[in-house]
Amino acid sequence: MGKIEWYHNFIDLKYKPKKTDLKVLFYFEPDNGITKEDAIGRIASESSTGTWTTLFVMPPRMKKLMATAYKIEGNLVHVAYPLDLWEKGSVPQLLSGIAGNIFGMKALKNLKLIDVSLPEEYLRGFKGPTVGIQGLRKYFKVYDRPLIGAVPKPKVGFTAEEHAKIGFETWMGGFDLVKDDENLTSQSFNNFYKRVVLMTKLRDKAEKLTGEKKDALLNITGETEEMKRRAKFLHNHGWKYAMIDVVTCGSASVQTLRETLTDYNMAIHAHRAMHASFDRNPKHGMSMQFIAKIMKLIGVDQIHSGTAVGKLVGSREEVKSIASILRDKHINAKKGLLMEQSWGNFKPAFPVSSGGLHPGLIPDELDIYGKDIVLLVSGGIHGHPRGTRAGAMAAMQAIEATKKKISLEEYAKNHLELREALGKWGRMSPK
Repeated sequence: MGKIEWYHNFIDLKYKPKKTDLKVLFYFEPDNGITKEDAIGRIASESSTGTWTTLFVMPPRMKKLMATAYKIEGNLVHVAYPLDLWEKGSVPQLLSGIAGNIFGMKALKNLKLIDVSLPEEYLRGFKGPTVGIQGLRKYFKVYDRPLIGAVPKPKVGFTAEEHAKIGFETWMGGFDLVKDDENLTSQSFNNFYKRVVLMTKLRDKAEKLTGEKKDALLNITGETEEMKRRAKFLHNHGWKYAMIDVVTCGSASVQTLRETLTDYNMAIHAHRAMHASFDRNPKHGMSMQFIAKIMKLIGVDQIHSGTAVGKLVGSREEVKSIASILRDKHINAKKGLLMEQSWGNFKPAFPVSSGGLHPGLIPDELDIYGKDIVLLVSGGIHGHPRGTRAGAMAAMQAIEATKKKISLEEYAKNHLELREALGKWGRMSPK
């Protein structure tokens, strides 16, 4: 019998990736009875030009399009892909390759796409964030602390009027932003267009009373054409942001809305709802680092990245890696977590920390992230013993104390709102 399989042709440990190659780091586990080499060959083959058997016809150009597994470190494998495999400016096509059929192959017990290193030539098909960290800081005139916001809680159930009133109290407590939650779009009890109109009136009132810029992360998630209509409505009412559930909407619609919102000079707040269905399993799926990278590539201005100390999964090491991908111009490789990346002229994007935060955890968040972060403290202000406004004031006091390098407990002696917040939550990490 002649040779049937050709998977090992996709492995060359002497190969030196070209400057134009797109490189991917995978964690893999072969299924029972499959060798490492067999598994690795299948990963590189199925994500590029291969099939399960040798072929009768093989045009010469095919050899130049084959992916190459070039480095193996235990259960980590590095794979290089020729640039010509990829359509310029198409994230869906990229995902169909490096995150496509390979996850369903019987030869693999587990496969995790950890990170991708995108060459300069590939980056030219994209523009990255429209506004970015510095643009948003300039808009708010806030330079020495995180941007901070809150979601009215419970996350859904308020009418548009109730939602707007809580938003007003949030702004009046000193917060920059009020945010819709991921599953609030345009329900019968809280219509999107009505919510925008009411929020606009109270935003203008809050700005007049405080002398500060106020904005909101209003959720336009929906069918793509409807998202475009909602984006235009936000622009017409003077909002700087639109919020999109980027994983549920998909990369194609986010690419479309990036162009729409750029025309309005608006920023994208990317909520990562559904991400854990891909990234929570440490051995299979794709990492949050990778999701954050492709969303920055498309052009979101900020994306949820985890707290490490709140109610949602994500270690300090992971959230710091995500923050590096979003903020740093040059990223060094870190075994098992990051590949090297240079972003060229792309603007840095904000990581967003949310999920189970309260004033007592703010020093931890600033220690992990530094000041270039968007903090969302929601239940942790609305559950304050004296209500939302006092809760927001407590969070602002926690930021002030941390900036001044004073312990929260010491600062609370002369700040009632913070003292009451610590009395309820202390430094607890919710689950």
